Amino acid sequence: MLNPPIITNLLQEQTSRNVVCLCLSCVWGTSVPRGMNKSHHFLMSLQGLSFSVLKEEDSGWDSGDVWTNLALYVFTLHIPFSFGGLSVVSLLSRQPHLHPQIQALSLLTIQILELFGALVLLKYTAKPQHDFMRFFKNSSKSLNDRNWFLASALGFGFLVLLIFLTSLLSDGLSGPKPVYNPILKEMLLDSDVSRVSCVLVYCIFTPLLEELVYRGFLLTSLCTTMEWHQAVAISSIIFSAIHFSGESFLQLFIVGCVLGCSYCWTGNLVSSIAIHSFYNALTLLLTYFH
Repeated sequence: MLNPPIITNLLQEQTSRNVVCLCLSCVWGTSVPRGMNKSHHFLMSLQGLSFSVLKEEDSGWDSGDVWTNLALYVFTLHIPFSFGGLSVVSLLSRQPHLHPQIQALSLLTIQILELFGALVLLKYTAKPQHDFMRFFKNSSKSLNDRNWFLASALGFGFLVLLIFLTSLLSDGLSGPKPVYNPILKEMLLDSDVSRVSCVLVYCIFTPLLEELVYRGFLLTSLCTTMEWHQAVAISSIIFSAIHFSGESFLQLFIVGCVLGCSYCWTGNLVSSIAIHSFYNALTLLLTYFH
């Protein structure tokens, strides 16, 4: 996940009107039976339904092993790869300052390796009968209205609006922050290879990795022992803390909450992956063109 300050300060130069319009158009764009008011239809569709569709059987891990498995991922994969990977590349290449293209390609390789390692770890620690494809489909036939595409559009619009508003509040209290990551911008401006590598890292492999770990594994496991909203809050706190960015903690927590709610509502990990990908893509675009 890219640090929110990269995107939030740029969004202050724009209006949130388009975001609101996107949310409203997605809500009113659903099919409505003839003769029924749209707002009445939307509210009626929510009655009698639990917000979260996640069930105990959706978790492929024993509840007592959740924190052990998470610690294994963090200390054997996440910290070594995400925070030590480029240092290893620099040491092996004997270059204290990596060329932007080499840095971008190294980030891509590191992220692929971390994703592969996380998949092996989750598969090894899961119950033998667990099917990972359950993350990407909702087995409940009574919840056909919970379309992951609609949830992704609403979630993305709501996320951008929340980050924009919190950035205004944050800047009002502590002053403006840098509007972009200079290292990321350098990679984006270097070459086509660097740009493609950045897109692959931030828009494909990072969202897939983080959603599998923090929503697919952690959130689903927590929902078996507590209420869904408690599970969303706890998983979002961990998601934010593991980024080791104190100034971005609150905004990363908000990102985690939106992604978690989207997954709980649809039961389909594609929705949170899509929101995560589009959010990072927007960040890349604003960083590149600013």
